[in-house]
Amino acid sequence: MRYAVAPDARPQLKLLATAVGMSVALWVVPLFVPFAAYVVYPLQLFATFIHEAGHAIAAILTGNSVSSLTVSPDTSGIVWATGTGLAGLLIASAGYLSTTAFGVILIVWIRYGRSAKLGLLLSAGLIALITALFGLLLPIVNFFDGVTILSVGFTVLSGLVLSASLVAIAWLSSAKWASFALAFLAVQCLLNAFFSMRDLFVASTFSAQHTDAGTMAASTGIPAIIWVLIWFAISVVLMLVGFRVFASRRTRLSDDSVFINPS
Repeated sequence: MRYAVAPDARPQLKLLATAVGMSVALWVVPLFVPFAAYVVYPLQLFATFIHEAGHAIAAILTGNSVSSLTVSPDTSGIVWATGTGLAGLLIASAGYLSTTAFGVILIVWIRYGRSAKLGLLLSAGLIALITALFGLLLPIVNFFDGVTILSVGFTVLSGLVLSASLVAIAWLSSAKWASFALAFLAVQCLLNAFFSMRDLFVASTFSAQHTDAGTMAASTGIPAIIWVLIWFAISVVLMLVGFRVFASRRTRLSDDSVFINPS
């Protein structure tokens, strides 16, 4: 069966293609111009928040507890949570898949014609909530168990800056630029998930570095590299489903959508 892009999806597809082109460039250029990596640094931190929040939320949904969530200046992160058996497997798997799922959700949000500014504000609110609850309140309640004041401080500062930046973009930009910003954020999340799993594949193959895949291997006896491939396959399926919805779904556009075609 052949699939075609719905006519009403084509303007959005052009926007998404532009976002993809710019996003790929921002990931490739730093390979040749190292200082250019600072351009994508805030986006990498955003993806880290989503990744770690996935672990934390999975822990809570499986009836376990979370004591802290921190992100580091090198864009890595860690969540201290309880969870063994099947719950532990779900918690360990949630990070990379959450980043992919969030990017897909934003793409579907755009395709449904929802307000891009609202999407940015909700993203800002999510980061603020993650920061306040997992990054600040829980570490204080647990007397900074397993974390340092400096790591909590960086987490809170970066979370506040990211949230404020998203609010500023939503507040100050036109509908057109807000739509592009949301598409750009979605693509960055997907690319971050892809490149992170590439790095995880290398780490799982050639080093003894502690990783989510290593945690899964220790719990199940299945090699870490197999878990990386499983997560990659699930992520690809999520993206294919998201892009399929993007290409075919017809929706009513919101009032501030850049895709409204005046008649």
